[in-house]
Amino acid sequence: MDINASLADDHPHPMDAILVRPLRFDAQRVGNEDILWSKSSPEFAMFSNALGIHVPWFERFLVAVMRQSRERVDSERLRADMKAIIGQEANHAHAFEDWNNRLINRYPQLKSLSDKAKRDFAQMQAHKPDQFKVGFVAGYETFTFLAGLIILDRYHELMGDADPTIRALWVWHQVEEVEHGSVAFDVYQNLYGEKEWYRKAMVMLAALHIISETFKAYHVMIKGEGWYRRPRRMLAAFGFFTSFAIDLFRSSLPVFGRRYHPRVHPRCNHDQNRIAVAWRAWVLAGGDPTHLETANVNKWCTDPITH
Repeated sequence: MDINASLADDHPHPMDAILVRPLRFDAQRVGNEDILWSKSSPEFAMFSNALGIHVPWFERFLVAVMRQSRERVDSERLRADMKAIIGQEANHAHAFEDWNNRLINRYPQLKSLSDKAKRDFAQMQAHKPDQFKVGFVAGYETFTFLAGLIILDRYHELMGDADPTIRALWVWHQVEEVEHGSVAFDVYQNLYGEKEWYRKAMVMLAALHIISETFKAYHVMIKGEGWYRRPRRMLAAFGFFTSFAIDLFRSSLPVFGRRYHPRVHPRCNHDQNRIAVAWRAWVLAGGDPTHLETANVNKWCTDPITH
């Protein structure tokens, strides 16, 4: 069964409810041999590991910007959504930092990249004007939202056979990135909506930032795994990086339209990802979202979705 089978009759839009789920993942359960935690796509595991090195510092930056901006927003509903994104992203930062500590033990050079990202976001918070900070957060969240949609849609290809702890971390993270995918956009529109050109410029700036930071960490990991001495593995790694960046770029094209809103992005609507819907229902029913076995997801893809 297609994991993206239509669910429109039974399930609301994924952005209709933003739930804060304070999860903690035991990174110590992952053996050193499983640092590249997806057997389905070790290149994706490396890519996601590399992406995650600077992510906690962005997420803490986002939390600070949302807190500073809440009182200036004139919508009670949006202020409630801002409170929810603050809760979700604070939990994401904590989880990624725990996993990053494991990665730094494996690849010590990552420590300097993480420290620099921390300094850069601290400088941004201290010295950039409010419009830049809100715009950069909105631009950056464009891609975390789109990556959430892409990764969930390509679940079997990217992490169908994977470590259950880190797979659980990424499914949780991507589901929640989609849930709050319009909040930063709406904050920018509420405060600076007349400056549409600036929002689009911030999307491009954030894209360059994400690609640059991820590539630097990716290079360290390729070198650490000895893939530069194995041409096929090296080419596969760079091929994956390029193909995923192209997928993100193509998915971002609607973002530059005059009437764009994340809720109406072609990849985000009532025709929801089956895994995301089933994961939410499973968690509400008492399932353990910190340890996701392959059998759990395979069952979701064959059984009818229930509330």
